[in-house]
Amino acid sequence: MSSSTQATSDPGTFTAEERTAMKERAAELRAESRRGSAAAKAAEAEAQVLAKIAELPAADRVIAERVHAIVREVAPDLTPRTWYGMPAYAKDGKVVCFLKPAGKFESRYATLGFEDPAALDDGPMWPTSYALTAMNEEVERALADLVRRAAA
Repeated sequence: MSSSTQATSDPGTFTAEERTAMKERAAELRAESRRGSAAAKAAEAEAQVLAKIAELPAADRVIAERVHAIVREVAPDLTPRTWYGMPAYAKDGKVVCFLKPAGKFESRYATLGFEDPAALDDGPMWPTSYALTAMNEEVERALADLVRRAAA
């Protein structure tokens, strides 16, 4: 673990990565308040998602590009946007799912996470995030199914 992600002696102190994510979220909220029409907001938000994906290291970028393509294909009603500087997809303004690249917090794998609006409830317990280390047909089919269900 890098020194910037290690816990500090002060439990109320955020890591450098966490502070950066919070700053990115604040900038996202400011940008959202300045946008014009709904179509302009959607186009700008998707452009920001694609720009974030393009900035990623190669391994994360490959995963993020496929996740983006899958979400746009199987859940076209979800709106791409950034969320804490990560690619995310929302329904009625609420994030349904997001991709946390491995490099974002120096973890060993990317994570596809689902928030409360995701329709994945399955009894009294169900997973809300999935580790992604590579993309293949099996993973893509599973992701497509999860995203389709989450967006329902």
